Amino acid sequence: MIRGFYTSAAGMIAQQRRQEMLTNNLANADTPGYRADDASLRAFPNLLIQAMGVDNRPQGKTTHVGELSTGVYLQERTLNFRQGDLHETGNRTDIALLQGVVPLNEETGRPGALLFSVENQTGEVRYTRNGNFTVDGQGYLTTSEGFYVLDPSGNRLNVGNDDFKLTQEGFLVNENGTNFAQINVAFVANPNQLVKEGNGLLRYEGGQAVLSANGNANISYQLNQGFIERANVDTAQTMTDMMTAFRAFEANQRVLQAYDRSMEKAVNEIGRIG
Repeated sequence: MIRGFYTSAAGMIAQQRRQEMLTNNLANADTPGYRADDASLRAFPNLLIQAMGVDNRPQGKTTHVGELSTGVYLQERTLNFRQGDLHETGNRTDIALLQGVVPLNEETGRPGALLFSVENQTGEVRYTRNGNFTVDGQGYLTTSEGFYVLDPSGNRLNVGNDDFKLTQEGFLVNENGTNFAQINVAFVANPNQLVKEGNGLLRYEGGQAVLSANGNANISYQLNQGFIERANVDTAQTMTDMMTAFRAFEANQRVLQAYDRSMEKAVNEIGRIG
């Protein structure tokens, strides 16, 4: 009976954490470039049940009964890098990154991810898909939170003002038609090594260096000026998943209450008889 408490409680905790993740996805459905989280639920190792000392078995032998599940847990949250829809804004500083063909990762079998590289307040490099950029008072291209957008060499991009043109390869063109800078498009081979840090930023925790996709013949992408990439959250599916998680939570809750009533009867009634 005690094991039943733990099994049902584990199910409630797993569904609660899944519900929190889905709620966060839904809350960021309108955040440009937001990458949704996916959850992986795993079962604890099953116990092998055997009967001992039964009459029809020789001395010391056991009878195989079956397996008993010991609960479920939310193993991990992974980033979903499915391409989001593009929304036209007409704002020159808005830039959407449209991912084309990228190499598959040998370990995961999934494609890598393309991102903008930016510099945070402490001077460290971070990554984002949010192309809702602006130009600060010194002429630098920054994110809406003030993080500097970088070029392939890791330098801040000074565009002068918001009256600039951008090619699909990421080259910034002045009024004379000359390329004077380029936006860096970073390639992360294993997106599972990216960790959310807030403000739309991702921190890379992999061992290998992050490569630049600029000029890489094996990688194709397109930068679209005057567009932003919407969040890749499927709101209808997320609402359905939230209802499913809520129903599963309720089911585990009812099981826990049933065990509680059984325990109460065992303590108050059976114990009194003894």
